[in-house]
Amino acid sequence: MASLVETCKLNGVDPQRYFTDMLTRLVNGWPNSRIDELMPWCWEPAAPAGPQA
Repeated sequence: MASLVETCKLNGVDPQRYFTDMLTRLVNGWPNSRIDELMPWCWEPAAPAGPQA
């Protein structure tokens, strides 16, 4: 886990946001064939749910 945290930092990614999003996607059935998209250097945060008031 420490390695992923440091990799996030090196790639300008907030580790807490990354882990929250990545684990949510995995729990919700993210396909194994697309696991490379969840690496910190490829990761794109999920779109917000909707407009915020």
